[in-house]
Amino acid sequence: MNNFLNQWDGEQDNHKLGIPFHHRPPLKQQLSSAIYRLKTQQNKLESAALRMQQHDKEIFAKCVSAQMSHDTARAAMYANECAEVRKIAKVTLQSQLALEQVALRLETIEEFGDIARMMGPVASVVRSVKNQISGVIPEVGYELNEVGEMLNGFIADAGEPITESYDVSASNDEAQRILGEANAIADQHLKDKFPDLPSGPQRLGESISH
Repeated sequence: MNNFLNQWDGEQDNHKLGIPFHHRPPLKQQLSSAIYRLKTQQNKLESAALRMQQHDKEIFAKCVSAQMSHDTARAAMYANECAEVRKIAKVTLQSQLALEQVALRLETIEEFGDIARMMGPVASVVRSVKNQISGVIPEVGYELNEVGEMLNGFIADAGEPITESYDVSASNDEAQRILGEANAIADQHLKDKFPDLPSGPQRLGESISH
C-alpha cells in the first residue's frame, strides 16, 4: 500500500520491469492524461452526433416531401436511411454520455485517490464503449483501447489493496448502472431531437432497426 501511495504522487521506477534508468510519471499525472484523452474522444463523439442530427434532418425533410408527393417508394427509401442514421446516432450518443460519466469518475479518483474501489467500473465502461463504438468511429475505438490499457495499468499498480477489498460483482453492477443511465439519456435525447417519421414509411424504417 505504501508503495502504491509513493507511486501516486512520485515517479515510478521501471527498473523492476527490466527498463533501467527510466522513470514513469506519477500515477496521478498519468490519470490526468487519461482524463484529457477521454474528454477529447467525448468531444469527437459530440461533434459526430451533431453531424448525424443534421444529416437526419435533411433526409427527414426529403422523406416528408416524398410522402406528400405520394412517392411511396422514395419515401420508404428515405425512411430506411433515417432509421440507419438514428441507429448510429444512438450508439454515438450512448458512448458520448458514458464517457462523460467516466471522466467525472476519474476526476473524483484524481481528487481522492480511490483507485481500488472506483477504477474497476470505470475500466469496464471504457471497454464496453470501445467495443460499441469501434464499428462506428474506428479512430475513437482505437484511442479508447489505449486509454483502457492505461486504466488497467492503474488497477495493476494498486496491487494488493484490490485483491483484498475489490468486489468484482459490485464493479460489474456499477459499470452496468453507468451504461444504463447513458442509454436512458440517449433514448430521451433521440426522442427530443429526432422527429417521428411519417406513418407509412416509418414502419419500414422501424423494421430495419429491430
